[in-house]
Amino acid sequence: MKKVFIAILAVLILTSLAACSCGKPGANSTDTSVNAPSDSQPAGNESAGGDASQNSSPVSEPAKLTGKLNLIDLDDRDPSVLRGVILTGNQVGTAEFNSRESSLTDVRCIFDLNEWIEFYPDTDKEYALRVWVLKHRDDQEYYNTCKFSDLMPNFASYCDLHYPADEDNPDEYPWGSFYLNGTECEPGYYDFVFTYEGKAIAVLLTRFYDQSELGNKSDAELEALMRE
Repeated sequence: MKKVFIAILAVLILTSLAACSCGKPGANSTDTSVNAPSDSQPAGNESAGGDASQNSSPVSEPAKLTGKLNLIDLDDRDPSVLRGVILTGNQVGTAEFNSRESSLTDVRCIFDLNEWIEFYPDTDKEYALRVWVLKHRDDQEYYNTCKFSDLMPNFASYCDLHYPADEDNPDEYPWGSFYLNGTECEPGYYDFVFTYEGKAIAVLLTRFYDQSELGNKSDAELEALMRE
């Protein structure tokens, strides 16, 4: 009788232990409150930052100065609208640095903020051009169909270019000039977008430095920066 009582007691103890164990989620538990990912947690093999090969945006190439005007190929574009240009400034480089010939491939493209920039385009007198100054865009194709206005994003300034017929020596006088205000604009890369009748015809990548940052550099150092 004693043995029977002991056996019944052992069965009751084992049953009680089994019930306690099933009430706690363990390594193999299917309790969704423990193992299912929340809205803020990645599922599967993704890390918290996601799979870089699938979720990260492509790394764009850094902007590189060349001093070259990139002509925009439009069906109705007249190539003679802009045959070349000279850009000069009043703070950087010697007169020799600023007296380069009109070109499409060797144009000054570095400036200080607050430096007056003058435009001498090689174009016919009747053409009126406008240069839009915008923060540099990696997607240059945007300019092919862009509608330019003073409400466009990353717009910094613009400069109208007209033949200076009223000046004493119009062929030696700039068609237009402007500067970027250092208190309103940041140093960095900008696009000079030359437009005719509202359409972009050429883009020049430029770089603006902090005011007076380039003032002490030699012509050779400036040329090196233009070919970085």
